[in-house]
Amino acid sequence: MDISQDFSSRLEQLKNIIQADKSFDIVYRIVEIGGRKGCLFFVDGMTKDEVLLKILQVFQGIKPESMPEDAHSFSKKCIPYGEIGLITDTSTLITQLLTGITCMMIDGYDSFLTIDCRTYPARGVSEPEKDKVMRGSRDGFVETLIFNTALIRRRIRDPKLVMEIMNAGESSHTDIAVCYMQGRVDKNLLEKIKQRISSVQVDALTMNQESLAECIYPHKWYNPFPKFKFSERPDAAAASLLEGNIVILVDNSPAAMILPSSIFDIIEEADDYYFPPITGTYLRLSRMTISILTLILTPLWLAFLQSPDSIPSWLDFIRLSDPPHVPVFYQLLLLEFAIDGLRLAAINTPSMLTTPLSVIAGIVLGEYSVKSGWFSSETMLYMAFVTVANYSQASFELGYALKFMRIIMLVLTAFFHWYGFWAGLILAVLAIIFNRTIAGKSYIYPLIPFQFNEVKKRFFRQRLPHKQK
Repeated sequence: MDISQDFSSRLEQLKNIIQADKSFDIVYRIVEIGGRKGCLFFVDGMTKDEVLLKILQVFQGIKPESMPEDAHSFSKKCIPYGEIGLITDTSTLITQLLTGITCMMIDGYDSFLTIDCRTYPARGVSEPEKDKVMRGSRDGFVETLIFNTALIRRRIRDPKLVMEIMNAGESSHTDIAVCYMQGRVDKNLLEKIKQRISSVQVDALTMNQESLAECIYPHKWYNPFPKFKFSERPDAAAASLLEGNIVILVDNSPAAMILPSSIFDIIEEADDYYFPPITGTYLRLSRMTISILTLILTPLWLAFLQSPDSIPSWLDFIRLSDPPHVPVFYQLLLLEFAIDGLRLAAINTPSMLTTPLSVIAGIVLGEYSVKSGWFSSETMLYMAFVTVANYSQASFELGYALKFMRIIMLVLTAFFHWYGFWAGLILAVLAIIFNRTIAGKSYIYPLIPFQFNEVKKRFFRQRLPHKQK
């Protein structure tokens, strides 16, 4: 915008760009400041009214003879507020305005002034529904970026904690905070991540973090095992930062993206550290064991049923009590999809009806499906265990990865019996082994490459190290 234009021309040009006369929520307020014309632009509902009112009261007391000659001097002498900025580029000004920052232009000044008195509609920082703990903090991330950074900063009061702000999306200009501990983070990985974020060419991050994850790591989509760890807990994010990881926060998303993440990072939970070492170790090993069981239980059972002679005497109880009307393979496959259908139905069911409908669905599908001959009681039992056990870890991505590999194992076992079972198991193991973190390192470190001391830390909860004064 040309500063040589008079105030009215500049004002009309800016109003036309932001369509202030069409959009009811973009407000402009023409005022007189020290004998000069001025105009304030802000978005209704995203500005603290009481702060703006006090600033306007100060402007009314400015006399023409005390009016500074430039915008920089004006910001220091005449605006009693902390977060003030100067902008000369119009496109940057519009982006700042649409993020909620109040912008001001004054006749005769070559810069726009920005006053960051934003406020956002936000919910309370209550405990997240998914990442619950039996003991520990009860706060969680929300959809407001500045609240999330404050929750982390409250836990790490160290000047080495750096939070760099970036944005992506030509239309959305979504704010992205890259958080790391200086001196602990992998500098090469940090520069790579920042470069990928800055080079993202998308119209908008419509799906928040998932859209960003696909943009900064677009390779090997066919491997279902997750490359990132997502957490809605600020204590987990703070602990990851202290371990040298990078935490990415995206505005409008109530979760932190933690990277690089191996499979052991994804399986870990906050409860492991909120209990004594022996209890934390038990919880961690139980979670790992149950995750393995969810992968192999139903394919292993199917393999035994297809080869009855291979069932040892001490496992005779796994045999079917009655001849099935529907082959066991089709029963297991139908239940895999039916469980996802029930899960989607539970998500879309109003909360007041979730419990009664869940009870009804359990009775109908559990009892009557067995009586009708569609499913065997043993099939229902093993699939019920797999379904419940899948919630022993918090990562949805890991749960579905195990589900996809389990279905592949079921299909291979159905067609090739024991050979198919072992082939499917080897395929699942190879998918984990040959997967790579975003840093290009082993997905199962410290097993490959093997580091004994790190293996102990991954499998056994150890006491926190204490520094002697």
